[in-house]
Amino acid sequence: MPAQDMMNFDLSLYLVLDPYLCRRYSMAKTTVAAIKGGASVVQLRDKTVGTAGLVDTGRALKTAMAGSGVPLIVNNDLEAALALNADGLHVGQGDMDAYEARQRLGASKILGLSVEDEAAVRAVDPAVVDYVGVGPVFATSTKPDHKSPIGLDGLARLVSMSPVPTVAIGGLKAAHISALKAGGAAGMAVVSAVCGQLDPQEATQRLVQAWASAPGN
Repeated sequence: MPAQDMMNFDLSLYLVLDPYLCRRYSMAKTTVAAIKGGASVVQLRDKTVGTAGLVDTGRALKTAMAGSGVPLIVNNDLEAALALNADGLHVGQGDMDAYEARQRLGASKILGLSVEDEAAVRAVDPAVVDYVGVGPVFATSTKPDHKSPIGLDGLARLVSMSPVPTVAIGGLKAAHISALKAGGAAGMAVVSAVCGQLDPQEATQRLVQAWASAPGN
């Protein structure tokens, strides 16, 4: 794994922002509330705007997150991640090549990669990628173009093969936490379970507490 300042980042409650679901409070206010509730990573994902729009939103997020110690990851836009000096980048299988992304990001940044099947997990190079997002575990409306759900058994199988820490993603709720931890996941990525909730801080806190109290890794 690359040497970096944020090497010990915590994947347990990985918040993926959604501009539509966050419209009640804005992405920045949702992020502040989620961090107060215990979110350990925040990913900026907005496919409705270009790089300039992501940078504008990212600047507001960086201001809101200042001093929290929570890393800001940009989804699938290397130029925005570089312009923001974000803590990291997350790419999918059909996005930028992980090796190219690492070369341009440098060793000090976090690089995540989505994996959906055994071939993708086998191809993960732990000298390049810091963590993988495994899923979708269940179908989710927040990413309608996702691959077929792999289920909890599929998650456990891919987690067991991964050479790097894993975060589960795809339609996850508090009720799934025990199974996710039993399957070896280092954390869960959530969208609608926090974004768009009437009280994002409370919603996050419930998930964090449930994760902490569940048996497992």
